[in-house]
Amino acid sequence: MRPGLPIVAAAAVGVQVGAAIVASRYVIGQTTPVALALLRYAIGVLCLVPALLLAQRVRFAARDVVPIGLLGIVQFGVLIVLLNVGLQFVPAGRGAVLFATMPLLTLLLAAALGRERLTRSKLAGVLMALLGVALALADKLHSGTANVEWLGALAVVASAACGAACSVLYRPYLTRYPTLHVSAVAMLASVGFLGVVAATEGFFSSWPRFTASGWAAVVFIGLSSGVGYTLWLWALRHASPTRVTVFLALSPVTAAILGAILLAEPLGWMLLAGLACVVAGIWLAFRPDADAAARVSLSAG
Repeated sequence: MRPGLPIVAAAAVGVQVGAAIVASRYVIGQTTPVALALLRYAIGVLCLVPALLLAQRVRFAARDVVPIGLLGIVQFGVLIVLLNVGLQFVPAGRGAVLFATMPLLTLLLAAALGRERLTRSKLAGVLMALLGVALALADKLHSGTANVEWLGALAVVASAACGAACSVLYRPYLTRYPTLHVSAVAMLASVGFLGVVAATEGFFSSWPRFTASGWAAVVFIGLSSGVGYTLWLWALRHASPTRVTVFLALSPVTAAILGAILLAEPLGWMLLAGLACVVAGIWLAFRPDADAAARVSLSAG
């Protein structure tokens, strides 16, 4: 396998996340956050069925099924519902900037668990990204909808924290089982969880009502999520969680551009400055450690 393929896969997922955020922002007014999440991953599971039928059968150890299922519920259920709730109040571009803090949250969690070393460069990256988030939200501090928007922003950051935790905790299972099968078990568990929650909202009492363009957005979100998540887990299997999640920096760029083109969302200077700071912070946090490189150079000499 070429060493650059996991990076290409991670970059593709970064673009896909940004596009899905814009599509979710477009259609969220026609349904509820839970219903949209259920439809998203029901379609995602269907995308995996043909590949599963062609793949070799895999037997999971009983002790691993529940943890993988719980991770799936958090990754696909809790994370996406929180993201959808946030996108009811936060524009797609700003939401993507907030969601792009996932790599930094992944780094902090990995460092807390002893799986990553938190260097000065990485700490500077975290602080730079936090500055970017503050700039992206600065123009809402004095608006009449500030409280509602802040609640939406907190929901998006909470969804990013869920993704960070799953990115770190998935790794042991991805070394034991094929990516496709882990994706299927995790996604199926989330569909079951979301189905129960959606039933309490009356989702199954009538057919969902979307416009034609709304259905197109839902199908796009579901198809891209099924393919994108499989790529995501495959990249996590072949590269470190921090190196994979860093490519979520592409999501706010994608969302800001598509949001301006498709949703007529403004690209204010504060949002652009915040986006630049988040991307710069991620670059700082994940660039090669200069101190480590110097030590390697000295030892080689």
